[in-house]
Amino acid sequence: MNPLSLTPTLAVAPQILAADVQELAAKGFRSVVCNRPDGEGAGQPNFAEIAETCREAGLEAAYLPVASGKVGDDDARAFGDLLERLPNPTLAFCRTGTRSATLWSLSEATKGRPAAEIMSATKAAGFDMKGVVRRVVNGGRTPTENAERRHEVVIVGGGAAGIAIASSLKTRKPDLDIAIIDPADIHYYQPGWTMVGGGIFNPQTTARTMASLIPSGVHWIKAGVAAFEPENNAVILDGCRVVKYGRLVVAPGLKLNWGGIEGLTDTLGRNGVTSNYRYDLAPYTWELVQGLKGGRAVFTQPPMPIKCAGAPQKAMYLSADHWRRQGIIKNVEIDFFNAGGVLFGVKDYVPALMEYVEKYGVHLKFQHTLTRIDGPARKAWFTKTDADGVKSEVETEFDMIHVVPPQTAPDFLRVSPLADAAGWTDVDQGTLRHKTLAGVYGLGDACNAPNAKTAAAARKQAPIVAHNLLKDMGAIRAADAVYDGYGSCPLTVERGRIVLAEFGYGGKMLPSFPNWLIDGTRPSRLAWLLKEQMLPFVYWKAMLRGKEWMAKPELAG
Repeated sequence: MNPLSLTPTLAVAPQILAADVQELAAKGFRSVVCNRPDGEGAGQPNFAEIAETCREAGLEAAYLPVASGKVGDDDARAFGDLLERLPNPTLAFCRTGTRSATLWSLSEATKGRPAAEIMSATKAAGFDMKGVVRRVVNGGRTPTENAERRHEVVIVGGGAAGIAIASSLKTRKPDLDIAIIDPADIHYYQPGWTMVGGGIFNPQTTARTMASLIPSGVHWIKAGVAAFEPENNAVILDGCRVVKYGRLVVAPGLKLNWGGIEGLTDTLGRNGVTSNYRYDLAPYTWELVQGLKGGRAVFTQPPMPIKCAGAPQKAMYLSADHWRRQGIIKNVEIDFFNAGGVLFGVKDYVPALMEYVEKYGVHLKFQHTLTRIDGPARKAWFTKTDADGVKSEVETEFDMIHVVPPQTAPDFLRVSPLADAAGWTDVDQGTLRHKTLAGVYGLGDACNAPNAKTAAAARKQAPIVAHNLLKDMGAIRAADAVYDGYGSCPLTVERGRIVLAEFGYGGKMLPSFPNWLIDGTRPSRLAWLLKEQMLPFVYWKAMLRGKEWMAKPELAG
């Protein structure tokens, strides 16, 4: 017998026998709940037999029988009440453990536990709760209203990828019925936040209302997603509303896990703790850079994957360049704590970056992951992993620290049937179709294609998904469009110069310009002008409006 833990105080298991009770007691369990009606199957021990053995072993036993496939709302509430009364840890069992896991899921939903947390716990224990997902989303109660709306194409996410794919689809087929699901009021040009943190862009230029960007004729469903039901071609919204689809495009972006670093949320935006990964904090980065006249400046990079893998060091270079221009860089000790083992993942660009590392006197500290921060004390702690895999804790002081949080796919995606084992939308890296679910496509930061998570990647991916989706609908007769993994990372190594990294799958260089115009392996003034003046225009006026400048999809064969 191997109990499956749902929480530190509750585990579930298939049918137990009286002979198993002593083992349960030895494992530390203090109570047992039977959720299987007596006489349900041949060879099944009666509850009275189990209860007597529990009494002899010093365990409390409770009987809450539920017929298979008939877990009611009252049953779930009773289960929750039972768990509060019984001494814990508790083991609940039925024929397979599924009824007990279902009862726990619904009872926790009535208490307000987020649906994603519930689905994550049951998934980790090996139980599929797709049959009750709507009830979980509905606070543990059976929905009393089944009102649904349907659209031919439903896009989850109104960020760069979501609006770009909607526009690309509308450009190709203006009469296509499309809906975008996103609860946000404001859409951000996130690549601009590095420039805000460097004192180059005004933060307001990186924000526009979502309503102004939704393509004409596209429906905007202003709500959060709670779960997916691909077997029913349905998206479940917060509040248990249901949106049905003919085709589904998944582009929700990433979740920034600020809470993944102990103490960080308590000190963000003060005590010298900042991050260009948030709109409201990027101006604080520039304030700190201007105010620092000496001391230690720390910059961090978490484990991959993250959006724009070059952004953590972009902040460092622009800050260092300011201190250099002010003639005070000799007074500033600059540390770059990187959870990875290399400065940049594509080796062709590393030599140019190393020249700036040396120019600014940056101390590179690889295999260091930020785990804890104390803002008032101006201290941070990192887990260092040596060549043999041995871990140790490293403490450092700081006068300012630029933090990049760990990042994951959104919770509702990670626990869904659309996700791979790591929680990302499971797509074919060439066509961006879902590997197993027909009519489902993924692009942007949350898909598992092994490319850089950048707006430039989404700009290339949107036309490919649009082409393949319409081909699958029969609206286009052509070969598949194929994505080569293109991504771009304009590395702002100093004010006025950029190393324009452009690459695809496997680190293959994919330059957009001839080498005589922009040599991506060297810092370039022209690349800076591209980043500062052209790319924002391309983003707002082309990418988000279905104008596929330098982004026409390549067809297979």
